[in-house]
Amino acid sequence: MKKDSRIVLALDETDGEKALSIVNQVADYIDAVKINWPLVLTEGPEMITKLSEITDVICDFKVADIPNTVSLIVSNSVKRGASAVIVHAFPGEDSLQEAVKAAGDAEIYAVTEMSHPGGKTFTALHAEEMAMMGVRCNVAGFIAPATRPERIAAIRKIIGDRKILSPGVGAQGGSASSAIQAGADYVIVGRAIYKADDPRAVAEGIFKEIKAVL
Repeated sequence: MKKDSRIVLALDETDGEKALSIVNQVADYIDAVKINWPLVLTEGPEMITKLSEITDVICDFKVADIPNTVSLIVSNSVKRGASAVIVHAFPGEDSLQEAVKAAGDAEIYAVTEMSHPGGKTFTALHAEEMAMMGVRCNVAGFIAPATRPERIAAIRKIIGDRKILSPGVGAQGGSASSAIQAGADYVIVGRAIYKADDPRAVAEGIFKEIKAVL
């Protein structure tokens, strides 16, 4: 995945035509698009392939299952055109290892801690342990919350130069510049861009905010 704008668009839009239109509008201001189950369930898995023709696609399926099921989900996502898949770390080392194996040349990002308030209830309590396990399993990177920049900094100390993607910028209250300054490689922005009247203008504004602190 390129590292130009440092922006990943979280595209939870459920109208396929609108989703493609938004990505085309902001393509030169994003490094990748992250899709979740809402778009895939309404438009089908072929959306992975369609979007991959425009930019890198991260399948944010937050896979959390036994190793065999993890392998099936990851490998099928990659076959459809995904450049990366997000998985939960908490199912354990064997599942995480299988995700990395099934991804092949694609990347696996492991969730250490989620960005919403509920993320502090369970995942945050074990985030450092899951980060260390992810390093042992050789994942490409981790998900750490832009809503709590201090947690990005904590994870960075553990994982070295592996990538950090930080969700929660915009609608959830996180700051792109604060996340990058705390150690994130990319910020994940969703509703602030795809629900905007002018998605391109918003993406450009976030791009300029990030560039100002690099």
